Amino acid sequence: MQKAILVRYSEIFLKGKNKGFFEKELLNNIIYAVRDYECTVNKISGRFLITNYADKSENKIINAAKNVFGVHSISPTIMIETSVDNIRKYISQIKLQTKTFRITVKRADKSFPINSTEFSKVLGEIVLDNNPQSVVNLHTYETEIFVDIREQNRTFIFYKIINGVGGMPVGSSGKGLLLLSGGIDSPVAGFLMAKRGMPISALHFQSIPYTSEMAKEKVKTLAKILSDYTGNIKLYICSFTKIQEEIHKHCKPEYMITIMRRIMIRIAEKIAIDNNLKAIITGESLGQVASQTIESITSTNIVAKQTPILRPCIAMDKEEITEISKKFNFFETSILPYEDCCTVFLPKYPIIKPRLEKVEIEENKLDIEELVTEALNNIEIVETDNYDI
Repeated sequence: MQKAILVRYSEIFLKGKNKGFFEKELLNNIIYAVRDYECTVNKISGRFLITNYADKSENKIINAAKNVFGVHSISPTIMIETSVDNIRKYISQIKLQTKTFRITVKRADKSFPINSTEFSKVLGEIVLDNNPQSVVNLHTYETEIFVDIREQNRTFIFYKIINGVGGMPVGSSGKGLLLLSGGIDSPVAGFLMAKRGMPISALHFQSIPYTSEMAKEKVKTLAKILSDYTGNIKLYICSFTKIQEEIHKHCKPEYMITIMRRIMIRIAEKIAIDNNLKAIITGESLGQVASQTIESITSTNIVAKQTPILRPCIAMDKEEITEISKKFNFFETSILPYEDCCTVFLPKYPIIKPRLEKVEIEENKLDIEELVTEALNNIEIVETDNYDI
């Protein structure tokens, strides 16, 4: 008999002949997530198993593992050698603190001599004999006892199924570059793409002295929180001050945001191409602000010549995005009152349906290539493991 943590995966079972690749990625990610605790992580048939850990570490290991993308659910369990007698003996020791219960038996090992339904009845009778104050209720029960009879002569007995975050293991899709502003939307966008298996790097635009060092630290903190789910994040910090000053000086104010976004995408695409990042990720939600109308999005898209722009929040409203932000611990940092570069020189009446030919007329007043090159030459790179928060 041994304590263990049973980890079940999510969509990987659909991957057919490629399943082994996804299982390997998930195994590596679980090992990384629990690296601070002494334990052993192994793959078993259709599951992962964490063993050889101290009792005091169990909850911490569970909390770390459940936030790994690709994990469907987790159960702290007792692992015993499979036999009818061993299972009956363990079940006979159970003392319930509740009035109602049910037993759920799963028999992945089809060589086990009793089918799941019949064995559930046998074990239920044993529990009733030893807990006369309790009754079986298959639909409304206070306690559920799970008996999972698996291959390799292992049976797992447990009471809880703890939900994981689901999705696909990070590393199973191409890498992406997240435009991380410091608001509510962009960390959620990065989270959602990582949930689809995409490793994340991030790009933040700052406008010192118009924005503060605290705004920069806020974004670094958001990257660190995001890295709890994605693994280490490389954060590119780009000075955008001169670009904004030049736009403000030479272009019509109503086109300020549109031109800013187009230059940001040009810079992002250059970083993406140079670092083998396969997509640009933004937190845009259709119609939420002036720069997120379909016309504005079209104007922005057209400058990305080689790299797709992914917008996982595009059909969400603010309430839905905020709910995810709160659930996964971004919200309190995102609402800190340190403004980002998008608030600098903000026009009173930004254009909401820009016509491309007029945008290009305004943009031609600038030396775009020189501004982009200068910005790229002064990029600061921060690794999330290299600073404290």
